Amino acid sequence: MPFREENNLRFFEFESLAGFHVVQGIFTRHGGISPRPWASLNLGGLNGDSRENVIENRRRIFDVARRPVNTIFDVWQVHSADVVCTNKPRPLDAPHQKADAIVTNRPSVTLFMRFADCVPIFFHDPEKRVVAIAHAGWQGTVKNIAAKTVETMVFKFGCRPDSIIAGIGPSIGPDHYEVGDEVVHAIQELLGNRAHGVVTNKNGRTKLDLWGTNQILLEQAGVAKIEVAGICTACHMDDWYSHRGERGNTGRFGALLALEPEI
Repeated sequence: MPFREENNLRFFEFESLAGFHVVQGIFTRHGGISPRPWASLNLGGLNGDSRENVIENRRRIFDVARRPVNTIFDVWQVHSADVVCTNKPRPLDAPHQKADAIVTNRPSVTLFMRFADCVPIFFHDPEKRVVAIAHAGWQGTVKNIAAKTVETMVFKFGCRPDSIIAGIGPSIGPDHYEVGDEVVHAIQELLGNRAHGVVTNKNGRTKLDLWGTNQILLEQAGVAKIEVAGICTACHMDDWYSHRGERGNTGRFGALLALEPEI
């Protein structure tokens, strides 16, 4: 498994992004100061944990990444298909924009998002030196946030889809993600015949493979290099926060992506 540990923090890195000039990490729940039920590296500020704990946990992540906290750009994630491009950090006292993907070509910006079952998707174009993070739950997946992010990289920065490397990170897996008819119909409309490969029904329970769905959407958008972590948050709640696995009484883990400065 491509995990690293530093200063008591354990985090996942995509092997396909190794060797490129990026700073990356999807951080497990270990190494923070939050008490139960958010123990311990909670980055979610709306679930009952104190603001002071969340700020300290964020500081620890940025220290390990060797990025100043004031380089952060994060958004208010709302399960949309909205993509924000930024050329500067978000001032720490400024309100968040509502969006579910962020794109930048500036090494002075650190992209940051929070998750607890939804899919983190990392993007990097090493030719144009552009990075992006997207947040894809079932709603963002159905709205095709993955393709919208690729389209934004192409339109705003001149990226070619076949130059983009994408990583689908730890999130709820196909064995645990039970869905209703509304979701099934939306996936069938989105994927047509290919929906059969990501929607399964066994013993009266219908489940959705968010990893496979987003991989198909990325491929349809022209992305050829896709790494799937294959790590289920609901299977590994000792490492990850899981909204479904912990019935909503949980925290959020952090994902960080940035360009290294050019030498």
